[in-house]
Amino acid sequence: MPTYKVKVKWGKENYPDVEVNTDEDPIVFKAQLFALTGVQPERQKVMLKGTTLRDDDWSNMKLKNGVTILMMGSKEEDVPKEPVEKTLFVEDMNETELASALDLPAGLVNLGNTCYMNATVQCLRTVPELRDALRKYDGGVTMAGAVVPSQSITAALRDLYESMDKGTTIPPIILLQVLHMAFPRFAEKSDHGFMQQDANECWTELVRMLQQKLPSIKIDEEQTSRFNSFIDQYFGGTFNVELKCTEAEDEAPTYSTENFLQLSCFISQDVRYMQSGLRSKMQEQITKHSPTLDRDAVYTKTCKINRLPAYLTVQFVRFYFKERESINAKILKDVKFPLDFDAFELCSPELQQKLTPMRSRFKEYEDKKVEEAQKEKIVEKSEKGDGDEKPKTKPVPYWFEDDLGSNNSGYYTLQAVLTHRGRSSSSGHYVAWVRQKGDAWIKCDDDKVSPVPSEDILKLSGGGDWHCAYVLLYGPRILEVPLDDSAATGTESGSS
Repeated sequence: MPTYKVKVKWGKENYPDVEVNTDEDPIVFKAQLFALTGVQPERQKVMLKGTTLRDDDWSNMKLKNGVTILMMGSKEEDVPKEPVEKTLFVEDMNETELASALDLPAGLVNLGNTCYMNATVQCLRTVPELRDALRKYDGGVTMAGAVVPSQSITAALRDLYESMDKGTTIPPIILLQVLHMAFPRFAEKSDHGFMQQDANECWTELVRMLQQKLPSIKIDEEQTSRFNSFIDQYFGGTFNVELKCTEAEDEAPTYSTENFLQLSCFISQDVRYMQSGLRSKMQEQITKHSPTLDRDAVYTKTCKINRLPAYLTVQFVRFYFKERESINAKILKDVKFPLDFDAFELCSPELQQKLTPMRSRFKEYEDKKVEEAQKEKIVEKSEKGDGDEKPKTKPVPYWFEDDLGSNNSGYYTLQAVLTHRGRSSSSGHYVAWVRQKGDAWIKCDDDKVSPVPSEDILKLSGGGDWHCAYVLLYGPRILEVPLDDSAATGTESGSS
């Protein structure tokens, strides 16, 4: 691969031994310069012997090792501002101004078919506890020598989120580079640059790397956690598994437990709703050796959830391998998913019993709200007073007292959707749709970030060539109670 080490001069600053790979688009090199200087790629003017670098190819640049490249451009904060601000109307704003005015999250530059990674990063960023855990991580990114993939990826994601917190569009060059180093399949290329990759594979690998480096969280120093990892604590669930031989009635069933970081929604001809797709996976027929019959036999495998994580990931199994074309073809079927999900019926009887107290509290406060709403309709506005303020509330813990990172009600709220548009996992386009606050949603299409109504989220269920939901991230539904409610303590959060 044509790789050069060059010198970059920017004002009074000099950067020796900057690596340039001309197999990659020049925008990737500009992203490297952004990481070094803080100058956004669109503000950069990169020159070599009077020739200006284009964004799409290197043909007009004669590179060799040790050559000095001149970069001109200033950081946004260095640009002088007009002394008098002019009134700017929404319809006259560009995308960057609109994002700032609406307090939209930062976008991520597509570095050549990297939408699968960008969408994954945006969805995971909706977990506040994950962002807090990353801030506390003190490992660094290593790009040479003995690279530790889990350390470099965790540190790169931490640094990327910190940059995104500033609200500017970011080229995620460092995360992409360490991802390519850790998993070379993500660095595969075609004649047109990087090949498109499967977003759920990226999601799985990122989470697996975080699982190795982020420690579990303790409520206090005296209380120990039964989890070694933050990921197991907040994203991990447990199944109770029963195996029963259907060909030997006298063979006793066997019982075990299995851990999961995702639930799979299998899509068949009969599946129209996410709930039924999840159920079909949790009771299935498998073949294994029967000690009673001394041969392979059919068993019924039944799974029931015995531990619900705070954040529940659901993957829609939309891709299957098509041998004739040698591609992962896509199932476009419309499968409805809810904005609010109740996992109660998927749980074991033991867990259902533990969930009941918190579910009763939800129902109690919902009934109370209905009563208050009915009273307000009866009372005239003049009698209520125009200046009445809504009572202040506080959140009730969503976890069991002895299991931080769990879900103590079975109620979830959708907070991110990763979608795919196209006909195979190795083509098309991935986009993240994330809940901002309340019913406000944001579409994160690489560096294009825009608000969307919540009705648009339910249209992502599939059925055509429009964006289809591929990975859903549900967070815990939070019960808000009045501040003067003395019962709103962790002791009634459903612990047994």
